[in-house]
Amino acid sequence: MAKSLVDADALIAQFRSASAQQGEQLRKAVSAATLQALQGRELTLKNIRAALKSVTDAVNTGMAQSALPTADAESLLDKAVAGMDDALLKAVEANRVALGQLVAQGADLREQHLAKAVADLEKFEDMFMGAVRKAAAGAGDPMATPWGPVLEKLQAGGTASGSRASATAEQLLQDMQAAVRSSRAAGLKAAQAMAESYTAMVSGVLLGMAEALQQGGSGKGGGAKKK
Repeated sequence: MAKSLVDADALIAQFRSASAQQGEQLRKAVSAATLQALQGRELTLKNIRAALKSVTDAVNTGMAQSALPTADAESLLDKAVAGMDDALLKAVEANRVALGQLVAQGADLREQHLAKAVADLEKFEDMFMGAVRKAAAGAGDPMATPWGPVLEKLQAGGTASGSRASATAEQLLQDMQAAVRSSRAAGLKAAQAMAESYTAMVSGVLLGMAEALQQGGSGKGGGAKKK
Protein backbone atom coordinates (compact mmCIF):
# COMPACT_ATOMS: atom_id res chain seq x y z
CA MET A 1 0.00 0.00 0.00
CA ALA A 2 1.31 3.46 -0.89
CA LYS A 3 2.71 5.40 2.01
CA SER A 4 1.92 9.10 2.22
CA LEU A 5 4.48 11.22 4.02
CA VAL A 6 4.14 14.42 5.98
CA ASP A 7 5.50 17.55 4.34
CA ALA A 8 7.86 17.97 7.27
CA ASP A 9 9.68 20.98 5.84
CA ALA A 10 6.46 22.95 5.45
CA LEU A 11 5.31 22.10 8.97
CA ILE A 12 8.70 22.94 10.45
CA ALA A 13 8.69 26.30 8.67
CA GLN A 14 5.22 27.12 9.99
CA PHE A 15 6.18 26.47 13.60
CA ARG A 16 9.59 28.11 13.28
CA SER A 17 8.06 31.41 12.14
CA ALA A 18 4.73 31.25 14.01
CA SER A 19 3.52 33.86 16.44
CA ALA A 20 1.42 33.17 19.51
CA GLN A 21 -1.62 34.53 17.66
CA GLN A 22 -1.42 31.80 15.00
CA GLY A 23 -2.47 28.96 17.28
CA GLU A 24 -5.67 28.05 15.43
CA GLN A 25 -3.89 28.20 12.09
CA LEU A 26 -1.26 25.78 13.36
CA ARG A 27 -3.92 23.52 14.84
CA LYS A 28 -5.48 23.16 11.39
CA ALA A 29 -2.07 22.63 9.79
CA VAL A 30 -1.23 19.83 12.22
CA SER A 31 -4.63 18.21 11.71
CA ALA A 32 -4.13 18.24 7.92
CA ALA A 33 -0.58 16.89 8.25
CA THR A 34 -1.75 14.05 10.50
CA LEU A 35 -4.46 13.08 8.04
CA GLN A 36 -1.88 13.23 5.26
CA ALA A 37 0.35 10.86 7.21
CA LEU A 38 -2.56 8.41 7.58
CA GLN A 39 -3.54 8.50 3.91
CA GLY A 40 -3.06 5.18 2.19
CA ARG A 41 -2.24 3.35 5.40
CA GLU A 42 -4.06 0.65 7.27
CA LEU A 43 -5.37 2.17 10.48
CA THR A 44 -3.43 -0.03 12.85
CA LEU A 45 -2.07 1.36 16.11
CA LYS A 46 1.45 0.88 14.75
CA ASN A 47 0.75 3.02 11.70
CA ILE A 48 -1.06 5.68 13.69
CA ARG A 49 1.91 5.91 16.06
CA ALA A 50 4.21 6.33 13.06
CA ALA A 51 2.01 9.10 11.69
CA LEU A 52 2.00 10.90 15.04
CA LYS A 53 5.78 10.58 15.27
CA SER A 54 6.23 12.15 11.84
CA VAL A 55 4.09 15.09 12.83
CA THR A 56 5.51 15.61 16.33
CA ASP A 57 9.07 15.38 15.06
CA ALA A 58 8.35 18.24 12.66
CA VAL A 59 6.59 20.26 15.36
CA ASN A 60 9.47 19.81 17.79
CA THR A 61 12.05 20.79 15.18
CA GLY A 62 10.17 23.93 14.21
CA MET A 63 9.51 24.99 17.78
CA ALA A 64 13.13 24.44 18.79
CA GLN A 65 14.18 26.81 16.00
CA SER A 66 11.70 29.52 16.95
CA ALA A 67 12.40 32.44 19.22
CA LEU A 68 9.13 32.28 21.14
CA PRO A 69 9.08 32.61 24.93
CA THR A 70 8.19 29.52 26.92
CA ALA A 71 4.55 30.53 27.53
CA ASP A 72 3.90 31.03 23.83
CA ALA A 73 5.70 27.81 22.92
CA GLU A 74 3.52 25.95 25.42
CA SER A 75 0.38 27.42 23.86
CA LEU A 76 1.40 26.36 20.35
CA LEU A 77 2.34 22.85 21.48
CA ASP A 78 -1.09 22.58 23.07
CA LYS A 79 -2.64 23.57 19.72
CA ALA A 80 -0.49 20.97 17.95
CA VAL A 81 -1.78 18.22 20.23
CA ALA A 82 -5.33 19.45 19.65
CA GLY A 83 -4.74 19.28 15.90
CA MET A 84 -3.62 15.68 16.11
CA ASP A 85 -6.67 14.92 18.25
CA ASP A 86 -8.91 16.50 15.59
CA ALA A 87 -7.43 14.26 12.91
CA LEU A 88 -7.68 11.11 15.01
CA LEU A 89 -11.35 11.83 15.68
CA LYS A 90 -11.87 11.39 11.93
CA ALA A 91 -9.93 8.13 12.01
CA VAL A 92 -12.16 6.86 14.82
CA GLU A 93 -15.26 7.94 12.90
CA ALA A 94 -14.07 6.08 9.80
CA ASN A 95 -13.67 2.94 11.92
CA ARG A 96 -17.11 3.45 13.49
CA VAL A 97 -18.83 3.73 10.13
CA ALA A 98 -17.03 0.76 8.58
CA LEU A 99 -17.52 -1.50 11.60
CA GLY A 100 -21.10 -0.34 11.96
CA GLN A 101 -21.81 -1.47 8.42
CA LEU A 102 -20.42 -4.92 9.17
CA VAL A 103 -22.44 -5.27 12.38
CA ALA A 104 -25.59 -4.24 10.51
CA GLN A 105 -24.91 -7.09 8.07
CA GLY A 106 -24.65 -9.58 10.93
CA ALA A 107 -20.87 -9.78 11.25
CA ASP A 108 -19.57 -11.26 14.48
CA LEU A 109 -17.06 -8.98 16.17
CA ARG A 110 -15.36 -12.05 17.58
CA GLU A 111 -13.94 -12.70 14.10
CA GLN A 112 -10.18 -12.12 14.12
CA HIS A 113 -10.08 -9.00 11.92
CA LEU A 114 -12.94 -7.28 13.67
CA ALA A 115 -11.92 -8.30 17.18
CA LYS A 116 -8.52 -6.68 16.62
CA ALA A 117 -10.17 -3.51 15.27
CA VAL A 118 -12.32 -3.20 18.39
CA ALA A 119 -9.37 -3.98 20.66
CA ASP A 120 -7.38 -1.22 18.95
CA LEU A 121 -10.18 1.25 19.62
CA GLU A 122 -10.09 0.33 23.30
CA LYS A 123 -6.33 1.06 23.35
CA PHE A 124 -6.62 4.31 21.41
CA GLU A 125 -6.32 6.69 24.36
CA ASP A 126 -3.21 5.02 25.76
CA MET A 127 -1.65 4.91 22.29
CA PHE A 128 -2.20 8.64 21.69
CA MET A 129 -0.95 9.71 25.11
CA GLY A 130 2.05 7.43 24.82
CA ALA A 131 2.96 8.89 21.45
CA VAL A 132 2.78 12.45 22.79
CA ARG A 133 4.81 11.58 25.88
CA LYS A 134 7.45 9.97 23.68
CA ALA A 135 7.55 13.06 21.47
CA ALA A 136 8.02 15.28 24.50
CA ALA A 137 10.77 13.06 25.92
CA GLY A 138 12.62 13.08 22.62
CA ALA A 139 12.37 16.83 22.13
CA GLY A 140 15.46 17.63 24.19
CA ASP A 141 16.13 20.12 26.95
CA PRO A 142 15.06 23.31 25.15
CA MET A 143 11.55 21.96 24.69
CA ALA A 144 11.16 20.13 28.01
CA THR A 145 9.81 23.18 29.83
CA PRO A 146 6.95 24.06 27.42
CA TRP A 147 6.04 20.39 26.99
CA GLY A 148 5.58 19.85 30.74
CA PRO A 149 2.24 21.67 31.23
CA VAL A 150 0.92 20.28 27.94
CA LEU A 151 1.50 16.73 29.16
CA GLU A 152 -0.09 17.51 32.52
CA LYS A 153 -3.18 18.89 30.82
CA LEU A 154 -3.38 15.87 28.53
CA GLN A 155 -3.06 13.45 31.42
CA ALA A 156 -5.75 15.24 33.42
CA GLY A 157 -8.29 15.77 30.66
CA GLY A 158 -7.64 12.96 28.22
CA THR A 159 -8.27 13.23 24.49
CA ALA A 160 -11.46 13.61 22.49
CA SER A 161 -10.42 10.89 20.05
CA GLY A 162 -9.53 8.45 22.84
CA SER A 163 -12.86 9.03 24.57
CA ARG A 164 -14.75 8.61 21.30
CA ALA A 165 -12.80 5.45 20.47
CA SER A 166 -13.66 3.84 23.82
CA ALA A 167 -17.33 4.74 23.46
CA THR A 168 -17.34 3.41 19.90
CA ALA A 169 -15.85 0.08 20.95
CA GLU A 170 -18.41 -0.29 23.74
CA GLN A 171 -21.31 0.55 21.45
CA LEU A 172 -20.16 -1.86 18.75
CA LEU A 173 -19.97 -4.70 21.25
CA GLN A 174 -23.47 -3.89 22.47
CA ASP A 175 -24.76 -3.77 18.90
CA MET A 176 -23.22 -7.14 18.12
CA GLN A 177 -24.77 -8.72 21.21
CA ALA A 178 -28.16 -7.28 20.30
CA ALA A 179 -27.79 -8.62 16.77
CA VAL A 180 -27.09 -12.11 18.06
CA ARG A 181 -30.09 -11.99 20.40
CA SER A 182 -32.36 -10.97 17.55
CA SER A 183 -31.05 -13.74 15.31
CA ARG A 184 -29.42 -11.33 12.90
CA ALA A 185 -26.38 -13.55 12.47
CA ALA A 186 -27.86 -15.05 9.30
CA GLY A 187 -25.71 -14.89 6.22
CA LEU A 188 -22.56 -15.52 8.23
CA LYS A 189 -20.47 -16.52 5.24
CA ALA A 190 -21.25 -13.26 3.49
CA ALA A 191 -20.50 -11.32 6.66
CA GLN A 192 -17.17 -13.08 7.03
CA ALA A 193 -16.29 -12.14 3.48
CA MET A 194 -17.09 -8.53 4.32
CA ALA A 195 -14.94 -8.78 7.44
CA GLU A 196 -12.00 -9.78 5.25
CA SER A 197 -12.39 -6.48 3.40
CA TYR A 198 -12.48 -4.43 6.61
CA THR A 199 -8.93 -3.18 6.20
CA ALA A 200 -9.67 -1.87 2.72
CA MET A 201 -12.77 -0.09 4.02
CA VAL A 202 -10.92 1.98 6.60
CA SER A 203 -7.48 2.48 5.05
CA GLY A 204 -6.66 5.84 3.58
CA VAL A 205 -8.57 8.02 6.00
CA LEU A 206 -9.02 11.55 4.68
CA LEU A 207 -11.24 14.46 5.49
CA GLY A 208 -14.76 13.49 4.56
CA MET A 209 -14.08 9.74 4.40
CA ALA A 210 -16.82 8.99 6.87
CA GLU A 211 -19.28 11.15 4.96
CA ALA A 212 -18.32 9.38 1.73
CA LEU A 213 -18.97 5.99 3.28
CA GLN A 214 -22.33 7.15 4.58
CA GLN A 215 -23.31 8.55 1.19
CA GLY A 216 -22.49 5.22 -0.38
CA GLY A 217 -25.95 3.96 0.54
CA SER A 218 -25.02 2.22 3.75
CA GLY A 219 -27.31 4.19 6.01
CA LYS A 220 -26.49 4.62 9.68
CA GLY A 221 -25.56 1.01 10.14
CA GLY A 222 -24.65 1.35 13.80
CA GLY A 223 -27.17 -0.57 15.88
CA ALA A 224 -29.47 -3.53 15.83
CA LYS A 225 -33.07 -3.26 14.78
CA LYS A 226 -35.55 -3.30 17.57
CA LYS A 227 -38.40 -5.81 17.57
